[in-house]
Parts: sequence; structure tokens; C-alpha cells
Amino acid sequence: MSKLLALTKVLPILAAGALAVDYPTIPEDKTTPYQQRLAIYGSNSVSVAWNTYEQLNQSCVEYGTSSSNLDSKACTTKSTTYSTSRTWSNVAYLTDLTPATIYYYKIVSGNSTVGQFLSPRTPGDTTPFNMDVIIDLGVYGTDGYTLSSRKAKKSDIPTVEPDLNHTTIGRLADTIDDYELVIHPGDFAYADDWYEDLGNLLDGSDAYQSILERFYDQLAPISGNRLYMPGPGNHEADCSEIPYLNKLCPEGQKNFTDFLHRFDATVPTAFASQSTNTTAQALAEKARSLAVPPFWYSFEYGMVHVTMIDTETDFSDAPDGTDGSAGLDSGPFGFSNEQLEFLKADLASVDRTVTPWVVVAGHRPWYTTGSGNACDVCQEAFENIFYTYGVDLGVFGHVHNSQRFQPVVNGTADPNGLNNPKAPMYIVAGGAGNIEGLSSVGTEPSYTAFAYADDYSYSTLRFLNSTALQIDFIRSTTGETLDSSVLYKDHSTQFVVQ
Repeated sequence: MSKLLALTKVLPILAAGALAVDYPTIPEDKTTPYQQRLAIYGSNSVSVAWNTYEQLNQSCVEYGTSSSNLDSKACTTKSTTYSTSRTWSNVAYLTDLTPATIYYYKIVSGNSTVGQFLSPRTPGDTTPFNMDVIIDLGVYGTDGYTLSSRKAKKSDIPTVEPDLNHTTIGRLADTIDDYELVIHPGDFAYADDWYEDLGNLLDGSDAYQSILERFYDQLAPISGNRLYMPGPGNHEADCSEIPYLNKLCPEGQKNFTDFLHRFDATVPTAFASQSTNTTAQALAEKARSLAVPPFWYSFEYGMVHVTMIDTETDFSDAPDGTDGSAGLDSGPFGFSNEQLEFLKADLASVDRTVTPWVVVAGHRPWYTTGSGNACDVCQEAFENIFYTYGVDLGVFGHVHNSQRFQPVVNGTADPNGLNNPKAPMYIVAGGAGNIEGLSSVGTEPSYTAFAYADDYSYSTLRFLNSTALQIDFIRSTTGETLDSSVLYKDHSTQFVVQ
């Protein structure tokens, strides 16, 4: 049954009225920080962002390498909101950090506690590390996607409230010491699915905001203690996925408004090149000028160059764009072809002697199991660029399960398989859990290597060395490894153009 048909069937039930929106309680001290989130902002800097229930004159963070001696302080005057939000988004920038060092920080607000993070590794650092991939993650009020019987191991950092112990977030909490950063290319909270609960149908704008508040409160023990890099998905676009309801969205809930307020000042544009090659330096500077964070941008961390792209808007026939197939009428956020020109310059600038691995992450996949899930217009826009500049791994979600494919280009598997292929390897890591549930595996293309849809899951990328990348899929409820593979690339070419 389509969502629109289901909605028309339940609307007559509403004559008896609707339940009150279940907002989180506003604290007595409205400067109390909530929804903390960290991000890489530069090669030696980190942004600390958080929300408060009143506007701040100054957004300040104290920090240092000892939890008992926070001897540095950073402040901005940035504190913004939008028409339907109850909270203000605040940010401060911690700069001149020593690479790969544990820092402690405390937001200068009421009822604040000390958090911690590992500062970014310098591009070119060959120390092995892990990066988790979380996509399509949402909650629906205090009972959204919890396991009441699960007894999570608690630690001082992070602590996940028992009634918000989502299986994937709970697993991320249990394994907090096993990964150094997280990428999340799209679909946070699923606030635009507010109409799935009958109690919300007469108060959609408040229900939408309530779900956002609860989700980012739940995510904070992870995003406030690990570098957490976001990208846009279709559920960030508007207050409803249904075009009919989308017409009723207030301005504050259209066109990625919350996503922009939450993340636009927290992520970088593109890093200056660490290469000695002057052409690479110029291309990196061009990419920086063309970046439009938080929609498309890049960063470097140790052995990897990561590029975040926008599969929703800003290319020909983009699904969420103006007159796009999804009917969400969003964007554009750059001038014509700006995103594609950014991607070309960014990938061409990568010096494999500095950052051998190149990962590009977006939301909608063009390689996927099942039928009707592939984003053909995304493939037309991006795939040749991926191949030309030797992308090692494409990371996507949107389809709510876990999938891994043999390296493939234009629908043909690379004959080398995982042993030094020219074609990119692709994964889908959309099984983290949300109100819409899991997607069945369905039909599997011949180049499918792994597909799983029995339970919530996510992926861990293990950068072992400059030539070996291990990709694991983890079952959220148990922590078991569902699938493990190692991609080998010799990275013998300094600047890849195929």
C-alpha cells in the first residue's frame, strides 16, 4: 500500500482528535547544551556544534589534553535558528590541535559535561584506523527502534539512555574505542515520516521538530565523542516525502532547512593539498572554491581522502531537485554543474603517495539489489567520474539493508575482482534502522558479493595499510561480523586518470 493511500484511509479516524506532540522537556537553564556533534573542520581543527533552547550571545568551548585542565578556549557569535525550530544551533572551532591526540572539551553553558575526541590524523599518517559507516538512521519518539531486553554495557562516555537504546546506536556506544570517526551520508531522524503515527496527523510541523530533537539527543553520545561527518539524503529535503503533504510544509521545513542549520558551519570545504605537485595544489584550491558544504565537500584523514557528494540535487534530473522525480522541489545549492566540476577537481587533486585511498560517499546508489531502487540519473552523472579518477570505494545507502558488490563499471564486473581492480568497489550500508523498516534483498545482480536484510546492520572500513582496505558488515544487535572482505590496490600511480 502506498503511503498516500494509507494516509487517505486513516484521515477519517482523526475526527476524535490527536494526541499532544511528545516534545523533549525544555530545561530550566535554556543554555544547557543538547545534540552535540563533532566534525573535522581542517587538517588540525575540529568543529564542536550543539543546540540550546535559547540564543547565545557567544558560543564557547573550553578544551585541552587533560580532562582536569581545559586550558584553551574557542568562541564564535554564531547561534542560528529557523521559523519552526525550538532550538538554536551553535558552533565553535578548536584549532591548532596536535594530530591524533585525545582532547577533552566542555561547552560553556549550563549543565555541561566533559566530552572527548581524537583529533584528526595528518594526511599521510600511515597508522591503521577504523571508520564506521552509518546511513538511514532514525527514531520515532522515545520508543523508536529500541530493544527493551538489550542490556548494553555502559561506560562514562558515551551513555545511551535505556529507553533510547537503539540497536545501532547502542552498538556504536559499546564499540566506541574501536573506531575513530563516522561518515553518515544521508537520512537522519526520518522526521518527515511524522504522519506514520496517527497522533501526529493534526500537528505535523510540531511532530516533525519533536522527532528531530529526540533523534539528535539520542545520537549525541556518539556524535559528541567521535568525529561525525554528515551528507544529505532525501529525508532531509522536506517535512514530508509525499508531494501532496509537501505542499503543506511550512517554509522552515522545506529545502533541507534543518540540515543546513545543523551542519553548514561544521564541515570543511576541501583540504589544501599536501602534495608537492603544483598542479595538485591548484586543483585542490579549485575544489575548495567549488565546494558547497554540507552538500558536497571533502576531507583527508590519515591514509584516506573522503569526498561527500549530493545525490539529491544539483545535477541533471536530480531526484530531489526542482521538477525532480521525487517531487520534493529542492535546491539548487550551486550554479549549473558546480557539484560535478568540484568532484572532478577534487578527485584529480588526490596524490596517492600522500592519501592512497579514495572513498566517495553519497546517499542514493546506482548499484543495488532489488528492483526500482537504482538511481539511474546518479549513475549517469557520477559513475564515469568515479572510474576516470580511480575511486577505490563508493559508499551509499537509501536502500535499507547491507550490500557489497564486486568492483564494477557500467554494469560489468572488473575481471581482477578485489585484487587491484581499475573499477570502484561499491557498498550499500542502509540497514542502520528507521521507521520504514528494512528492505528485502530481492533480485541480486551477477556481481553481488553479499546482501543482508534480516536485522539492523552497518559497516566498518578498516584502513590496514596503503594497499589493503578491509570492509566489514556488522549486525547491530549482536556485534557479529556478517561479511568481511579485503580490497587490495597497489596505488602505484601518483595521480590517477583512466
